[in-house]
Amino acid sequence: MTTPATNPCQSCGACCASYRVDFSVFELDDRGGRVPGGLAVDVNDTIARMRGTDHARPRCAALTGRIGEKVACGIYEWRPNPCHELQAGSDACERARARHGLPALGDAIRLL
Repeated sequence: MTTPATNPCQSCGACCASYRVDFSVFELDDRGGRVPGGLAVDVNDTIARMRGTDHARPRCAALTGRIGEKVACGIYEWRPNPCHELQAGSDACERARARHGLPALGDAIRLL
């Protein structure tokens, strides 16, 4: 199991700068959820998107720090479901790391 000290996500951030993050508008704080509305844009009546993730070079507005060095999510406790679902070492994680020139985590992450 990873701990804050061993969590590779805190020195990576590649997923936060690789993917569009769409989620239900009901996850927004003004609709009863926890995601700060100021960090999202409405896509339509049912879908919202994290600001910055639909750019040609995506980077979530909640991400701080330098990719591959030290990063943090400014809304970690309130992040939307897609962010909860992406796991360190998953295929999506490895693709994001490759996009940013970072080495694969491989099986090493599963041993933490």
